Amino acid sequence: MTARGFAEAEYRARTARAQRAMAEAGIDALLLTTEADLRYFTGFLTRFWESPTRPWFLVVPVAGDPVAVIPAIGAALMRATWLRDIRSWRAPDYADDGVSLLAEALGELVPRGGAIGVPSGGETHLRMPLNDWRALRARTSARAFRDDGGVMRQLRMVKSEAEIAKIRASCAIAGRAFARVPQIARPGVPLAQVFRDFQRLCLEEGADWVPYLAGGAAPGGYPDVISPATERALAAGDVLMLDTGLVLDGYFCDFDRNFSVGPAAPELLRAHDRLIEATAAAFDLARPGTTAAELFAAMDRRLTGGAGGSDAGRLGHGLGMQLTEPPSLIAADQTVLAPGMVLTLEPGIECAPGRWLVHEEDIVICENGAEWLSDPARHLTELPL
Repeated sequence: MTARGFAEAEYRARTARAQRAMAEAGIDALLLTTEADLRYFTGFLTRFWESPTRPWFLVVPVAGDPVAVIPAIGAALMRATWLRDIRSWRAPDYADDGVSLLAEALGELVPRGGAIGVPSGGETHLRMPLNDWRALRARTSARAFRDDGGVMRQLRMVKSEAEIAKIRASCAIAGRAFARVPQIARPGVPLAQVFRDFQRLCLEEGADWVPYLAGGAAPGGYPDVISPATERALAAGDVLMLDTGLVLDGYFCDFDRNFSVGPAAPELLRAHDRLIEATAAAFDLARPGTTAAELFAAMDRRLTGGAGGSDAGRLGHGLGMQLTEPPSLIAADQTVLAPGMVLTLEPGIECAPGRWLVHEEDIVICENGAEWLSDPARHLTELPL
């Protein structure tokens, strides 16, 4: 089991990398408002973000330590991190929910005429009320808000060895839970019960929580991969798929496994083998200098002959503090792979009209190739009748 949290040196190294990138981009401070971005620099880990009521802010200046501007309810937990400058207010405050406190901090840390970077590209959002955003801009009109130039995207795509260790450990937990699926899945068991029991297995094996579990079960393949479970009972001839994103110490795994309820039909075995081959083709190609688009193409050639994929859109993605992160394995994503990037490989194939199989594994890019983080599946598991 990996140690909980990170040493202070990890957060200081992240901050230093951010500040070098900010200086190159001409940014005087980053304004961060989302859970993963705040946690990236602070280690502030809580499920209290499930509540949308309170905004949370972190200012990362181009020099010096970050400053947290947060609701008072989180001050004690933030003080347990490495940060020392923590400014709080009693929230929610309908008249001024941290806006004045944040404007004051930005005024201190950013010179007049300076630039404040806010993550603004794909897979970002501004987690504060738009009325407060307008009020903040009015109070800081002597400074300019701008896109962060991809600073946060580039930082978080490349994981440290300590981060990779946590993802590897989360994958191992899921692998142990998947190995126990024959204990919970058999003909006559409702799919909803399988979902509940699988989450229990994940927790028993060491997961902190299981925020994501999807899948399906139907004869010859499943109609989609995102539906919630129903009370339909498993039956002989079904294909069962479970796709889990469990969390260990704030880091996700994300991979799936397919099971045949009883002996698998030959056409199902062939389809599953094609998915394994597509995953292997991308794994063999995955190394520094390869692009996300090239991994997509390697899988797509084996699935569609190079037709350009399916309505699922992509064949994998980044992984880490969030279930899905950049890049996307699509034809248009020219992100160049670098050591430390953690990716999922997720090919899918249509077995029959309206019936699919999807396979997913987790890998990390190393100096000379890739390494499996999930223990790769070699065959379709058959559940006894």
